[in-house]
Amino acid sequence: MMVPAALMLLGALTAVVAPRLLARADWPDREPVVALWMWQCVVVAVLLCCALSMTLSAAAAWAAVRGHVFAPAPHEVVEAYALSTGNPWAATIAVALACGGLWTAAMLVREVVRARRRRRQRRAELLVRAPLLPGEEPGTDRLVVLEGERADAWWLPGTAPQLVITTAALRRLKGRQLDAVLAHEQGHARARHDWLLHCSAALANGFPQVPVFAAFRDEMHRLVELAADDMASRRFGRLTIALALVGLNEDRGVFGPCPTPEAHVPQRVNRLLTPPDRLTAARRLRLTAAAALVPVVPLLVTFVPGLRALG
Repeated sequence: MMVPAALMLLGALTAVVAPRLLARADWPDREPVVALWMWQCVVVAVLLCCALSMTLSAAAAWAAVRGHVFAPAPHEVVEAYALSTGNPWAATIAVALACGGLWTAAMLVREVVRARRRRRQRRAELLVRAPLLPGEEPGTDRLVVLEGERADAWWLPGTAPQLVITTAALRRLKGRQLDAVLAHEQGHARARHDWLLHCSAALANGFPQVPVFAAFRDEMHRLVELAADDMASRRFGRLTIALALVGLNEDRGVFGPCPTPEAHVPQRVNRLLTPPDRLTAARRLRLTAAAALVPVVPLLVTFVPGLRALG
């Protein structure tokens, strides 16, 4: 039972230390795509620790499970894990972790179902506000213009994704700013940021007492916007997307002294107007490789006893 305990300790240590290190680092805002990858690897490592600990704990508690897990392994490998000693806590840990896994899956399914329901409602509302013309098929237009006094634009994902923009936003956006907004929203769609948001929301809502999942959700919402800003700015310039953000949000009070739900918008504008200070390609590669190694550590902890026995 030493390996399951080591995995649980490793998972807890990763969940506590990694978010603090990322919060203190100065590079995530400069390289949001690398930061997104880093966060995903950290969360995968935590979940992997729980899944592997559950498997080995179940193998220690029940001989039938142990027979399936170690079916092709020699007897020396089974002895290396010391699973046949009979620990009274093994069954409790395995059941608790299995329930956590089922709850995680249920939360993810609920989040996807809710997202699809919201999408259907928004499409129905869109058809009411912008009815189809005779002979027009739904979803054929990538850009839909709505009458509205509030400047707004949003991406409606789905099999036929559409960019919805109000007439007030069209009056505000000048020159290539509309193209920059379209590129920003297309960046979200190409990178499938909606799935990142669904997964992070499912974990945070399913386990509200676990700080790493709440931090994961908050950082996903922030970093996907920064990443989409960078995608748009590469085509149309940082000033263009910054002016578009100002035009879409200046009437919402986000640039005032009082905090608002869109308080991240001024930070995004300041970031775009500040000269870019990206990391070197070599450092980005090192960070990416280091992040990829984080989920490998639980696998090493799990398989090292068996490999030693075989050696």
